[in-house]
Amino acid sequence: MPAMTEGVSTKTIRITASDGWELAADIHSSAEPTVAILISAGTGFPRQFYNSIATYLAARGAIVLTYDYRGIGGSAGDHLAASGIEYSDWGRFDAAAALDALERAVPGLPLTHLCHSVGGHFIGLMANQSKITRHAFVSVGTGFFGGHHLRNIPSELYFWWGLGSYSLFRYGYIKPVGGWQGEPLPPKLFKTWRRWSHRRSYFRPDLARSLAPHQYDKVTAPIRSWIFPDDPIATPSTAADLLECYPAAPHEVILRKPSDVGVTRIGHEGALRKGREALWAEFWDWLSTSPQTVPTKN
Repeated sequence: MPAMTEGVSTKTIRITASDGWELAADIHSSAEPTVAILISAGTGFPRQFYNSIATYLAARGAIVLTYDYRGIGGSAGDHLAASGIEYSDWGRFDAAAALDALERAVPGLPLTHLCHSVGGHFIGLMANQSKITRHAFVSVGTGFFGGHHLRNIPSELYFWWGLGSYSLFRYGYIKPVGGWQGEPLPPKLFKTWRRWSHRRSYFRPDLARSLAPHQYDKVTAPIRSWIFPDDPIATPSTAADLLECYPAAPHEVILRKPSDVGVTRIGHEGALRKGREALWAEFWDWLSTSPQTVPTKN
C-alpha cells in the first residue's frame, strides 16, 4: 500500500535500466500534479535522504521521483566488489531510466530535474536529457580538491589515499568505516572519482574517450545553481568549472548564506534537510516556472 503524508502518496517501484540493471525508486505525488521533478542524488546518498523535500514538492503540486543509483541502497545488487559499476553508469543508464519512468507516470507534464552534488554531473550522458525543461543544481561543483575549502583538503586526501586505499585492500570496495558516512561504493567508481578529483579539468579530458558518446554540448535546458559559502565542496570556483561543461545551457548562480534562510548551517547536504523550507520554496518556484521563462546565459 502507498504511504500517505499530508495528502501526498508515496509508492516504491522498480525500474529496469537499458542494460538490465534493476533500480529502486519512489514516486511521491498529490492529487493533481502540474509538474514532474526527478531528484538525482549525491554520491553515497540513498534516495530516502530526499524524502522530506520530495514530500514538500509533491504537496506543492509536483509528482517527484527519487531513485537509488546502481550499487546504492535498494539498487545495490550483489557482490559490490566485483560489480564493475562505473561512475558514468549513474548518468548514462540510471538517470536516463529514472527520467523515462517519471515520464511514463505522468505523460504530458513538464519534466524538470533537481540535482544534488554529483546528480548534476552526468546530464550530458543521458540520451533523453532533451526532455528536461530545466535543472535546479543544489551544491553542485566538481570534485577537484584544490578548489575546495582549504580546511577540507586534509580530510579529502585521507579519504582518497588512506581510508579509500585501506578499504579497497581490506574489503574490495569502499565500506562505511573510518569516517566515510555514505553508502558503500563500488571500487571502479571510487577510483574514477579519485582520478577526476585530482585535476581541475575533472572529467573533461575523458569526454573524447571513456565518456563518449555524450551530449554535454547539446544540453540547452536552463540551469539555476544554488551555492552556499559554508559548503566546503561546491564552492563558487568548482560550481563555475562544472557549469562550463554545459556550454549551451543558460545558467545563473544563486549564493545563499545560512543566515539568508534563517539557519546556522547548510554545508554540502544541509539544503536538502528539514528546516530549509525557505530554500525549498526557491527550488519550487524555479522548477514550477513556465519552461519559456529562462535566465540570460552568463
